[in-house]
Formats: sequence, C-alpha cells, structure tokens
Amino acid sequence: MKITQEFVVERPPTDVWAFFQDVPAVAQCLPGAALAGQSDDGSYDGSLAVKLGPMTAAFEGKCVITPYVSNVSATIEGKCVDKKGGSRGSVSVVYDINEDPSGCVVTVDADITISGPAAQFGRTGLINEMSKRLIGDFVSCLEGKLAAATEEEAEAIKAKEVRGISLFFASLWAWIKGLFRGSKE
Repeated sequence: MKITQEFVVERPPTDVWAFFQDVPAVAQCLPGAALAGQSDDGSYDGSLAVKLGPMTAAFEGKCVITPYVSNVSATIEGKCVDKKGGSRGSVSVVYDINEDPSGCVVTVDADITISGPAAQFGRTGLINEMSKRLIGDFVSCLEGKLAAATEEEAEAIKAKEVRGISLFFASLWAWIKGLFRGSKE
C-alpha cells in the first residue's frame, strides 16, 4: 500500500530539518509511537500502538534512518511485529523538505506492507484517510515544539492520544464523502 502525504510547516526548512534529526522529539509527535532507544548499529527500537474499534495492534520493531543533508531528505526503513495479534509490517519512507513562501513543504512517500489481521484495514482508502488525520496531529505537535520558548516547554508537548473509534469513523466518513465527490466528476 502506498501513501503520499504533503504538509506545510510555517517555519524555515533549516528549522524543520533540525527537528527531523531529533528522533526522540519526532517520536513524541507521532500518535501512538514510543521510542525505546537507539542500538549500537544506529538503528532505533520502538513501538506503535493502533486501536481501531475492536482491533488493537501493538507493533514492536526497528528502523534505520538515512539522512541526505544535501537534498534535505531522508529514507526510513523499518520492520515490526505485533506479537499478540500475529500481524507483521514493513515500511519504506522517503521524506523531502522543500522551501515554500509560507515556510516549507514536507512530502512523505511511504510504501507499507502489512500482513495478518491488521491487513484488513489496508484494503480500502481508510488507511489513507487515517494517515491524513494523524499527519495533522503530527504537524500540530511539531509546530508546538518549534514555537516553544524553552526546552522544557518543548519536551512537554506530545502527540494527542489516538482515539481509535472516533478516528476510524471520522476517516470512514471522509472516505465515503470522497467516493461521492468522485462519482460526480
């Protein structure tokens, strides 16, 4: 499943790039994510909890981040497993930060593979709709951290808790509306 998202951050690209290099701060802005630490090989260990209605998945895994300073971009390669639910996943992400009149535009291209029970949510446009909502929460957190007056204030800003059922139904509604918009064209 491929997901492409683009968002504007009203900050200079250099500020956003510096933020993206602070992996613990980025993890704090990802709803449902927790960073466990960095391994000796430079990879990061962490978890991602997802609750959608009756289904709960708690993925644990590892990712490798490769920054490309000259392009103001990076790749993220990760693999994870939900030991309780039996789902597995892998992700390959490329993000680019480009200058924009209002600050910068961040483009995220993700190629996600999910197998097991969690894969049922990848069969529709729901994952794309949910990712839009989660990206919105991420951007709010990122901008809050960058606007913070002190390091302590920035540290206290974290992603909102994901309310699985409300996220699911809001995303389902947006997806359904999109289907009707498409049929009118």
